[in-house]
Amino acid sequence: MKDDKSEYYVYVYIDPRNFEEFYYGKGKGSRKEAHLKDDSDSEKAKRIKAIQNSGLKPIIKVIAKDLTERDAFLIEKTLLWKLGRLLSNKSSGHFAEKFRPHFTLHQNLSGFDFKNGLYYVNIGEGIHRCWDDCRQFNFLSAGQDKKYSDPIRTLEPGDIIVPYLKGHGYVGIGRVEEKAVPISQFKYDGKSLREIPLKKQSMFDNYDNEKSEYLVKVNWIKTVESNQAKKATRKDGIYSTQLIKSTLQGQPKTVEYLEKEFGIKFADLMLTD
Repeated sequence: MKDDKSEYYVYVYIDPRNFEEFYYGKGKGSRKEAHLKDDSDSEKAKRIKAIQNSGLKPIIKVIAKDLTERDAFLIEKTLLWKLGRLLSNKSSGHFAEKFRPHFTLHQNLSGFDFKNGLYYVNIGEGIHRCWDDCRQFNFLSAGQDKKYSDPIRTLEPGDIIVPYLKGHGYVGIGRVEEKAVPISQFKYDGKSLREIPLKKQSMFDNYDNEKSEYLVKVNWIKTVESNQAKKATRKDGIYSTQLIKSTLQGQPKTVEYLEKEFGIKFADLMLTD
């Protein structure tokens, strides 16, 4: 008996003039016919109109049936990835992070060819943290609100991180050694940070609640002081963002710049599966 939730299917539109597949979609019921009445200026609608103006109709075929919505999204995304550059789809974000970007088969990418990721991490220097403490005591931190600490809590041991100091630039390369923990649980050389001469003792604000600062233990491979930061900017085509954490996958110019400035090769630092 078919699961009530397994009511989705994946379909394809084919141009009868050359039998070229030009659109993939997922839906249920009569969804696959809905595009025939699309009067937008999208590439898909323009092609359908051109087919109809030639006295023909698009060939519409169901490729997979009796799917959950999640299964349908995944199959649709797989087909879009395989023939994406030939299609008129505007690809959705569903499952996008699980697929290798197009035109990168000649590159080594974190998460695909390497076990771990390569990430930009915003230091967020201010009242509650400073780069000098991070650098000296082997950590990066974020907190004072879950929306700030949650991103670094997703970092995994083995991930390579590149800290960015706003107003200065990139200040180091490091490898994550342990998952992030609340400041009250973090140890440096076996000691609580309460016993360490931090420049920013205010890091302990909210240490006993969900706003606690979270710290990731890092093995620093290369670091520089803030006044020696690598200062190329977005005007130079070098990536930066206000996000706490962001992948550097898809930023080849930035990766090349960092390798040159810090004298390293990320491929030599990444762990393979």
